[in-house]
Amino acid sequence: MPVLKKIALTITSAALLSGFILSPAVAADKDKSDDKQPKPPSTMSSLGGEQLGKAGTQVNLGAGAPVLPKKLSGRSWIVADAESGDVLAAHNAHWRLPPASTLKMLFADTVLPALQPTQTHTVSESELAGVGEGSSLVGIKEDHTYTVHDLWLGVFLRSGNDAVHVLSEMYGGLPQTVAAMQKHAEELQALDTVVVSPDGYDAPRQVSSAYDLTLIARSGMQKKDFREYAATASADFPGEKKKGKKRESFEIQNTNRLITGDIGVDPYQGIAGVKNGYTTHAGNTFTGVAERNGKVLLVTVMNPSAEESHAVYKEAAHLLDWGFSASGKVTPVGQLVPPKSLDTGISTGGKGAAPAADQGTGGQAKAAHASAASKGSSGVGVALAIIGGLLVVVAAGVFLVNRRWPVPGLGSRPAPEADGPEADAPEADAPEADAPEAKDSGATADAVPAAEPAAPAAEDAGKPADKS
Repeated sequence: MPVLKKIALTITSAALLSGFILSPAVAADKDKSDDKQPKPPSTMSSLGGEQLGKAGTQVNLGAGAPVLPKKLSGRSWIVADAESGDVLAAHNAHWRLPPASTLKMLFADTVLPALQPTQTHTVSESELAGVGEGSSLVGIKEDHTYTVHDLWLGVFLRSGNDAVHVLSEMYGGLPQTVAAMQKHAEELQALDTVVVSPDGYDAPRQVSSAYDLTLIARSGMQKKDFREYAATASADFPGEKKKGKKRESFEIQNTNRLITGDIGVDPYQGIAGVKNGYTTHAGNTFTGVAERNGKVLLVTVMNPSAEESHAVYKEAAHLLDWGFSASGKVTPVGQLVPPKSLDTGISTGGKGAAPAADQGTGGQAKAAHASAASKGSSGVGVALAIIGGLLVVVAAGVFLVNRRWPVPGLGSRPAPEADGPEADAPEADAPEADAPEAKDSGATADAVPAAEPAAPAAEDAGKPADKS
């Protein structure tokens, strides 16, 4: 028996010892796994306020303020008052990350004023040749004619890269469009942004930030046509034209799930846009605007790591809920700065970042800021009145936003003087920015296959969550 007891003790001791030895190894493996998660840079822009340049979550809770939502997994996010510009809370706000199709907000804010919605255009094969593999498509056909209005519906609702490429050609070509977008980003002080491809398709060096995307959305929402497209839930899109028959059409739906809803996601009360996105390198991205009880908030969420379906929308909705509850109970951590052309005389604090590397310069629509510089700093904004007739109300409803914005002039751009692709196009001699580079074939660029007549939206092809 003593021998057996000795053997038993030896075995027990060995087991315990192995446990002590193995435990640190397991912990080390976990640490290594954590190390693989990207970390924000140690130095970021502090444009808008010193706290916005700091890594991690920034919030100044006051008396009675609710705590932030739990389990927010976005690499970067921001929630701000759209009217005052107060940033209520942020997380790595200036981290430069791939933007996916949220970059289409900058494309629209740049190009919309230059093209009349009634203009028509017959699409050529070459205009569709550069659309990246796996891109989201609305279903544009070569040798078919579309109005500019049709094409913008394709951009906002289906995030159609085919529509972006056709509109870019109408504007003056891809290089000039990229250059104009970069110049407009600089004007908006979206200095974290580098534009390489106008559709947001994964491309080397193409980045933006939650702060910048929020600035861009704020600018876009001051334009009536931008607001209407961004808030539209569904629309009819021209289909194939067959000889001797009336042209077909098919329904397209907005892929912004806070507007249309989906399994596990309800339409958000008061939502009025703006844009969602997905690519391989960007993950899911989303910028939204909503009104509740007279308050208008903007939110941006970039690349949540949560594996649950539609995490980007759920986290955005949680942040909006928090923002509406916390408004007036928190001290802002920063400000959304106004465009360069508007001298408000207000100090925003912090150090402004130099424009991001590899920026292009180039032509901008002549009317882009014609009225902005002359409006001064009265704070009398443009009425944010989404036209009810253009909204398709679903489930809880798309609530109308009827507010006044504090940034003057941006919504009253004069219309182009003439129809046609040449109207207010970029100047021919403008320096060109880097043209979009060859796309990574592995990038699922907002991978939504083209919608087809009478077919359900094939948004989830290739990945189970949140394509733009």
